[in-house]
Amino acid sequence: MLKKRIIPLLLLMNDRLVKTVNFEKFKDVGNPISTAKIFNDSDADELILLNINRDKRASSTLIPVLKKISEECFVPIAAGGGINSIENATDIIKSGADKVVLNSICYDNYNFIKSLANKFGKQAVVASIDVRKIDKKFCLFSNCGTILNKIPLEEHIQNLIKNDVGEIMINSIDCEGTMQGPDHDLIKQVSNSCNVPLIYSGGIGNYDHIKDIFQMANISAVACGSLFNFTDSNPIRIKSYLKSYNINLRLF
Repeated sequence: MLKKRIIPLLLLMNDRLVKTVNFEKFKDVGNPISTAKIFNDSDADELILLNINRDKRASSTLIPVLKKISEECFVPIAAGGGINSIENATDIIKSGADKVVLNSICYDNYNFIKSLANKFGKQAVVASIDVRKIDKKFCLFSNCGTILNKIPLEEHIQNLIKNDVGEIMINSIDCEGTMQGPDHDLIKQVSNSCNVPLIYSGGIGNYDHIKDIFQMANISAVACGSLFNFTDSNPIRIKSYLKSYNINLRLF
């Protein structure tokens, strides 16, 4: 059985670490390099590093920070934001990432996923899906949550799987940054239609939120931003708490 993972989520804008609420209301929360080093030293299982700069979507803007983080951190790094070519992805991997994170490009070219999987292996390709509920229906957004895509959630997931995606990250736009709890309906729907590892992100405000996610559905990892940015929490404390509930974790 695969061990559950706790993943700090680092959002980058203009070389600074930021936090958002519902993909808006950007707040500076520090230096990404020093923050990443803290997570490395506190038993994070992985780091996810995303460029969310809407004016500078080129993946190349990630590379200077990614190189510095990879020099300081010895946990796996998944990085993305603006990747739209094999060359982009190759540069990200060469700069220290173990995985690339794709989002917008997936809606236009599913075969791009297969191409990356053939080049780097399925385990190195993560597809990120940003979801918002509209009229009681889960709708998919790209370009940092600004463009609505008409494809149904389950169909998009199956297309990703058919094209050899290694992992899928589900982000609840409605819950993101609120710290009021995850979207349980979204988690159930996604976990019922997916047979690749799943990462959930959005609304995590305490350790019980993480516990409930792992206990209620087949979720492989939980990615947290605000929980780490605005409380004294760290992966070691979370794992110590979850251990008492017999959740299968990689312990420090």
